Amino acid sequence: MADRLLLAKALAEIRDAVARIREVLPADTAAFARDRTTREVVVLNLFVALQSCLSVATHWLADSQLDVPAAYRDVFVALGDRRVLSSDLAARLAAASGLRNLIARRYGVLDWQRIHTIASTQLTDPLAFCDEMDRAAKSP
Repeated sequence: MADRLLLAKALAEIRDAVARIREVLPADTAAFARDRTTREVVVLNLFVALQSCLSVATHWLADSQLDVPAAYRDVFVALGDRRVLSSDLAARLAAASGLRNLIARRYGVLDWQRIHTIASTQLTDPLAFCDEMDRAAKSP
């Protein structure tokens, strides 16, 4: 991604979304399922974090004059193939793109236990994405 200021802003947005989730997420799944406002804050910020990761990834590929895959999951795979992201992280984010799509298209059928589990255990992936993209932007 050529524009460091744009990258920094996008990565800050991802980090902020993760922080917001951590601020409001209760430890108890049942409490999460009962609290509509908390669920909405968590789901919105999961979407923002994942969508921002996707936006940064697609811009990175485009700015590098590489083909941008049509499928969201393949965007992360492409960065893994080019060693911009570690292959493990690329695979996890590729899988997370399915959650992004589910949130975007079918909000009413979300499994709150699954969302709570993801928000409790997988927030390190968007943060790792930020670290790896920042590192890649600093390398020659």
